[in-house]
Amino acid sequence: MKKIGILFGKEDTFPWAFVDRVNEKKIKGIQAEAVSIDMVQQAAPTDYSVIIDRISQDVPFYRAYLKNAAISGTAVINNPFWWSADEKFFNNALAEKIGVPVPKTVLLPSNHRPDDTDENSFRNLKFPTSWEQIFEYIGFPAYMKPFAGGGWKNVYKVNDAQDLFNKHSETGQLVMMLQEEIVFTEYFRCYCLGGSNVHIMQYEPRNPHHLRYVTDGAPIAKKLLAEIEKLTVKLNQALGYDFNTVEFAVRDGVPYAIDFCNPAPDADINSVGQVNFDWIVENAANMAIEKAKSYKEGQLNLTWGTFISDVFTPSQIKKTPVEKTPAKKSTSKSSVTKKSPAKKPAAKTTTATKSTAKAATKTPAKRSAKK
Repeated sequence: MKKIGILFGKEDTFPWAFVDRVNEKKIKGIQAEAVSIDMVQQAAPTDYSVIIDRISQDVPFYRAYLKNAAISGTAVINNPFWWSADEKFFNNALAEKIGVPVPKTVLLPSNHRPDDTDENSFRNLKFPTSWEQIFEYIGFPAYMKPFAGGGWKNVYKVNDAQDLFNKHSETGQLVMMLQEEIVFTEYFRCYCLGGSNVHIMQYEPRNPHHLRYVTDGAPIAKKLLAEIEKLTVKLNQALGYDFNTVEFAVRDGVPYAIDFCNPAPDADINSVGQVNFDWIVENAANMAIEKAKSYKEGQLNLTWGTFISDVFTPSQIKKTPVEKTPAKKSTSKSSVTKKSPAKKPAAKTTTATKSTAKAATKTPAKRSAKK
């Protein structure tokens, strides 16, 4: 039996609907359930061929568990090693390199020094002599946000230099980035599953949270939808995310990728709405089943983006067999007892309806989706 597990926290609607949908399909030899964790022994495999991760960004213990599961063969969605290394500022740099339009963005040093550092730790840093250069490049108003954060925490709209300095003083040791404002005519939030299956949703971030997903929006030009789909796939294949969302703000007909580091995106029926929820559940179930079907015992089964895989020649990319070492017996029961992963799926579908923009105030703004 190949088990598909889902690891989650406070969310209630998506995880159980996902489990039910996988099991309703009655695929021989495949079963879904909520992940159960007991003793976590180093290098010992889990009971799961596939695990969908919805919570490890908030629980370091889970991230360590998933890395241990992955190295022992479980196909973890999303790759916990890449997720641990990725962050929003790098996302923007990568997007620019692969030809995806993004807002002009610069990195800012933290307002307070990190612990165990002093002025000598920053002898290579020229700041603040380059502030004027930054302001000229980015312009005002602009948005200031953590370079690696998510969930709309510590996001500020800044209207001028003094406003930026005042708000930057509230950010403590957080490393922030300053980003050009994109005054948009349309906004979209796009689910991407399996690296190629795209669902485009019209989104109005200026509405109250429960009204942001647009259900009766104006028709969108097919050419624009096709471009958004193409850019969504390009970003997710470069990053290697199996489960992610990308947000686009359209200015002068050009879709700018605003946020695309959302490996545990909002999928709650109460915020995304029934139609979008049904698409997410169905396509997540199909993706996980394909991963389980292609799972092979004794090999690593993670998805790596082209940013990583293109570094290697075909002769260097080899499936590394996972050596099994006998686990020591313990009187404690452990849920670390099985095998591993799966391959990539591929499929393509598009629908219209989604997205989210970044408007923030002096206090940290709230967010509709995990980032």
